[in-house]
Amino acid sequence: MKYIGPHVSASGGVELAPVNAKELGATAFALFTRNQRQWVSKPLSEQSITLFKERCAEYGYDARHILPHDSYLINLGHPHEEGLEKSRAAFYDEMHRCEQLGLSMLNFHPGSHLNEIDKDACLARIAESINISLDRTQGVTAVIENTAGQGSNMGFSFYHLAQIIEQVEDKSRVGVCLDTCHTYSAGYDIKDNYEAVWQEFGEVVGFSYLKGIHLNDTKKALGSRVDRHESIGLGLLGIDFFKRFMKDPRFDNIPLILETPDETRWAEEIQLLKSFEIA
Repeated sequence: MKYIGPHVSASGGVELAPVNAKELGATAFALFTRNQRQWVSKPLSEQSITLFKERCAEYGYDARHILPHDSYLINLGHPHEEGLEKSRAAFYDEMHRCEQLGLSMLNFHPGSHLNEIDKDACLARIAESINISLDRTQGVTAVIENTAGQGSNMGFSFYHLAQIIEQVEDKSRVGVCLDTCHTYSAGYDIKDNYEAVWQEFGEVVGFSYLKGIHLNDTKKALGSRVDRHESIGLGLLGIDFFKRFMKDPRFDNIPLILETPDETRWAEEIQLLKSFEIA
């Protein structure tokens, strides 16, 4: 079974996220557990934590199908010590919030070398950053999102993901989220070379590490290294890709998260994707 939903707003408190997801007919959802534009946020209140857990239980949202995202400010491969320590502190806070909310995953962009250290050194810093937070938390898996490869961002290659995972000490608590827009923009032709790309992912990274998908169409060409999401079926991936994806059992039982740009279409997109699964 496929579990689908968007990255919903948690404005006004994390406890509103499951309400917003339910109103859209979602069976999965993503959220920010804090303000993603700030380095430091006030702690979660006991009331918010309790209400979040109660509403998830009431609406049938299991932690396996909720994929919180960390702040875009965080760079776990930062070349400078000050920026690295700031990022590591914020990442630990994000992991701890997930722990408090009873969530089992935290999705994050791996990091950037900023053209100041080599790629291997950056990937090693990312893995070390993950290890530090895993040592300080329990029960939360660090889920690395692949990137489109804009600028100096790492993680656009399956080999980058595998190299990070290789250096994470507790491999039971590390995973991957693949963004379909990012994957295509990074040069993996999931539209016209569908099976070969997924076979390569399985061989290089392994489906056992796949914890979620960001299900987005794309505005930019194959290999463009530009991250521009599009609504389902309106971009270069096209509707046939999503029809095939929704029937693929390799993507059952993990959160499929919409980050498509027109939120007025989210409820419609959820129903459209569900119809492909049963057609």
